Amino acid sequence: MASTNIRWHEGKVTRDERWAALGHRGATVWLTGLSGSGKSTLAVALEHQLVARKVACYRLDGDNLRHGLNADLGFGEADRNENVRRAGEVAQLFADSGAVAVSAFISPYAAARQHIRGRHEAAGLPFLEVFVDTPLAVCESRDPKGLYGKARRGELTGMTGLDAPYEAPAQPDLRIDGGATSVEDGVEAIIQLLAGRGILSDQG
Repeated sequence: MASTNIRWHEGKVTRDERWAALGHRGATVWLTGLSGSGKSTLAVALEHQLVARKVACYRLDGDNLRHGLNADLGFGEADRNENVRRAGEVAQLFADSGAVAVSAFISPYAAARQHIRGRHEAAGLPFLEVFVDTPLAVCESRDPKGLYGKARRGELTGMTGLDAPYEAPAQPDLRIDGGATSVEDGVEAIIQLLAGRGILSDQG
């Protein structure tokens, strides 16, 4: 049910003033891919590299948000879409503040990701979709949380890539081969993307 009797309360600090104080623009980097694709590993390394370059940023991780903000959500399609919607709204707030929101979510449904992009674009905020494209066999061989094993044994249903769909991005802003690209090279590719979009300089 939509909220009623509300209005947007404007502050005295503009977005341009916030961004000027930081010395760079805000943006959302949205890493999507199968469980075990390497997106969370990339997100951790990217956040570390950005902080080293004095870039304000914050990492939003799918599992981490389910410990608090999204603790009430399950893993059916409706709850997964709501999980992504909430995460997208949080990322948008960080981007508006001038930070780079490094967001790592399976986010299996294309329409949900497109909704977040649309919200960012309507607000005049950069949204960069990074597809960590890792073959299912590689993801299964890693199986960092043991989920694929449980699914194969029939102990878990709704596993993305097995008995639940993953709708790969048709035109991501960046595609990283998670099976062949090193973490260092993947992070550098994302930083170059940010620089190319004018969000930060090549020097950070």
